[in-house]
Amino acid sequence: MPVSVILTGANGSLALHAVEHLLKNCSQYTVILTVRDASDTDANTKKLRDTITRYPEAKAFIHELDLSSLSATHEFADSVSSAITDNIYPPISALIGNAFYWNLVRGPEFLADGYDKSFQINHIAHSALILRLLGKFEEQGRIIFLSTDAHWPGKNAMEVYPPNIPDDLDILVEPFMDNDTFGRGYQRYATSKLATTAWIHALNRNLQKDANLSKITAVAMNAGSLVDSRALRTNTPQKLLRAQKFFYRPFLPLLKLVNGPTLRTAGPAGVDVVEMALNSAYIGKRGFFTLLQEDQSSPESQDEEK
Repeated sequence: MPVSVILTGANGSLALHAVEHLLKNCSQYTVILTVRDASDTDANTKKLRDTITRYPEAKAFIHELDLSSLSATHEFADSVSSAITDNIYPPISALIGNAFYWNLVRGPEFLADGYDKSFQINHIAHSALILRLLGKFEEQGRIIFLSTDAHWPGKNAMEVYPPNIPDDLDILVEPFMDNDTFGRGYQRYATSKLATTAWIHALNRNLQKDANLSKITAVAMNAGSLVDSRALRTNTPQKLLRAQKFFYRPFLPLLKLVNGPTLRTAGPAGVDVVEMALNSAYIGKRGFFTLLQEDQSSPESQDEEK
């Protein structure tokens, strides 16, 4: 049966490799790719279009989706839902939530919806997208959200302040402000990933209770720390740019001996994300994965009381 794959943030570092792998090896799928700016004036979207052009038989479609707007997110979800109902697109086999935002050089940014930008893009909007599309998945559909080791306090070297889900949930969308833009910016990012990881566990529990949705599975996946990621050059201080150019990339083989396989480049990470989403070996798998191995997420992310 024909099916679709949806990938958010499709012009990102990991995503461009994922798209290449999809179009080269999974040509039977309809691929719905979302980007914030769909015009060719965006250099990264042009790279995405160039990738698609190399596969003229591919069924790949680029859509503009601004996750910083909940109304735009709802409209996109509703348009895809209608397209599936009208047989323009086939049912969804997998949705990969890859798009994310961080800002390590400024304080919190509040959107028109009233929420912190990092938290809305990384968690709220993606969750809304999933919930609006649940009824359009095939029976054994899969949801893959990109998590990170940063969701677990103390596991990432960039951490200054640990992520946590506070008792007062308003703090998540109206986060603490002080003069440490890097430390607090990274905490906002890590906390959004913690919230998403916890939400994936909760989503699985609720899916299993619904007879119509019980075979749909959700995975929060740590695809690794990507030393060549464009994110290290976006909304980051000069020290990260220098570290990427003069330390992480040239010394990656040595660093992997110390840090293990999760320190890597975007290419293999993109391939692994597609494999997690589509390979039959992962049918029925739920929960948290590091690379392609089942793993445990942080204790707080598994706390059902949260």
